[in-house]
Amino acid sequence: MRKIFKGIPVSSGIVVGKALVLADQEDLVIKKNIPEDALESELKRFQTALEKTKKEIKEMQGKVQKEVGGKHSSIFEAHLMILSDPMLTTAVEKHIKTEKLNADYVFANAVSKLVGSFEKIEDDYLRERANDVKDIGKRVIKNLTGGMRETLADLKEEVVVFARDLSPSDTVTMKREKVKGFCTDLGGKTSHTAIIARALEIPAIVGAQSVSLHIKDGEPVIIDGLLGVVIVNPNEEDLKHYKGKQEEFLKQKMLLSKLKDLPAETLDGYKVELNANIEIEEEAKFVLKHGGTGVGLFRTEFLFLNRRDLPTEDEQYSSYFKAAEYLYPYPVIIRTLDLGGDKFLSHLGLGKEENPFLGLRAIRLCLAKPELFKTQLRAILRASELKNIKIMFPMISGVEEFYKARQILEEVKTELKKKKQGFDDDMDLGIMIEIPSASLTADILAKEVDFFSIGSNDLIQYTLAIDRVNSNMAHMYNPLHPSIIRQLKRVIDAAHKEGKWVGMCGEMASDTSFSALLIGLGIDELSTAPVAIPEVKKVLRATTMAEAKKIALDVLRLDTLDEVKTYMNAVNKGSCKYCK
Repeated sequence: MRKIFKGIPVSSGIVVGKALVLADQEDLVIKKNIPEDALESELKRFQTALEKTKKEIKEMQGKVQKEVGGKHSSIFEAHLMILSDPMLTTAVEKHIKTEKLNADYVFANAVSKLVGSFEKIEDDYLRERANDVKDIGKRVIKNLTGGMRETLADLKEEVVVFARDLSPSDTVTMKREKVKGFCTDLGGKTSHTAIIARALEIPAIVGAQSVSLHIKDGEPVIIDGLLGVVIVNPNEEDLKHYKGKQEEFLKQKMLLSKLKDLPAETLDGYKVELNANIEIEEEAKFVLKHGGTGVGLFRTEFLFLNRRDLPTEDEQYSSYFKAAEYLYPYPVIIRTLDLGGDKFLSHLGLGKEENPFLGLRAIRLCLAKPELFKTQLRAILRASELKNIKIMFPMISGVEEFYKARQILEEVKTELKKKKQGFDDDMDLGIMIEIPSASLTADILAKEVDFFSIGSNDLIQYTLAIDRVNSNMAHMYNPLHPSIIRQLKRVIDAAHKEGKWVGMCGEMASDTSFSALLIGLGIDELSTAPVAIPEVKKVLRATTMAEAKKIALDVLRLDTLDEVKTYMNAVNKGSCKYCK
């Protein structure tokens, strides 16, 4: 029977194929009584499974370190810690002896109880560790039972994978040429699964409710990683439509790849810097692959998330230097820590806030925790020896905050000079414009900074008083609101008056329907997801600056959101009678 599910698209592409459903390993465990004279043998079987699992994890860690990168391989440290925890292993051995039951059944129960305990904890970080415990449980039970579960490393045919969730070890060990796409019941855009899917450019959907419970192995499926749609048992019309859509997607991808080495410039020669947003240094390789000329936003908070402790100065230095080295001589703009809001770090000891997006986040957090801030700044400065790194402070509300942040940076520079540590003393220093108070005082800020980068996501959220992660308000979140367009123009003009350049690194920069308007307003640089670079470049190369300026002037004269939307829809359809 034909069924349709909707999830969160996290990696674009279209896949038509056969489903492989990964069952939870716990379903395969059977309760058995063990005779007294066989208990020692059962305990030994348990210990052998533990040791085998530890060996597998260490091998995976080495493989991930080599193929994907150090930040992903560090995930497995937590797994090894769980396997060595006597509170788990000793308890299992005790129950095997006292209850005279098989090791896999006792271990599965112990894991289930431990997972339940983690899931009840209010602390976000600790609650998320339940997934690590589940992953370990599955691996140990696989080794105890002989491995009845299908593994992604040993696939013999092409499949589309469905699962309640995919663990980090599932995703990084999958046979990439066989896994054509995947869909999970759980997850979000920032989960490990989503990040790795994008890094590997595998079409993927997460958060699709209970889709894995409503599909069977071998059933024909369609994954639409562009819209987040899953179709189970598609009909002939579906297959025809999506095969056409798939062919068109691949055709466009090939055509766009031809733009890789061409400049991002308009038909009349106006050049735009086209850069990429990245979260980990390993993504730097995709910037040049897709035709970008640098990194416009390195989101450093990823280094701080999904771990039990804070990253050391050397860990941060290594990450920043690798990105700069790979992209040299192209620029890498490193945004200092932007935690808070929807990116919470429990082990900083911060209390829960009623309005976290209006609370202690980004530069406010860094100023409140100067040692945390100084550690990061030292790492960035040390990594700047190639002189292609720039620093950017997030969520600056006014010139006073910038002064304070710059002062701390100067203190760190003085410390490094005393230690005779080399760094780029002439490094550019910029800020993100994402709060209305910053845009309203852009003329003051422009005198002090080297560049602006507009964070459109937060600027829209704070200007329109709309929670951008609230689905009830999604219809009101619109970049074309006249207040947003006017702020963009104000910020750009203020910067240009002082001879400073302006970029944009929010989602608005990745949306090609805004590209002509943005350069018409005077934007000098656009920083997008790496995969979006070719699309944006294509639009820029089909536009003249004269047309773009006309579009911007026309939009600035309009009074309402509906008028702007109608006008821009006509522009993008090529049917605008006003902009000829």
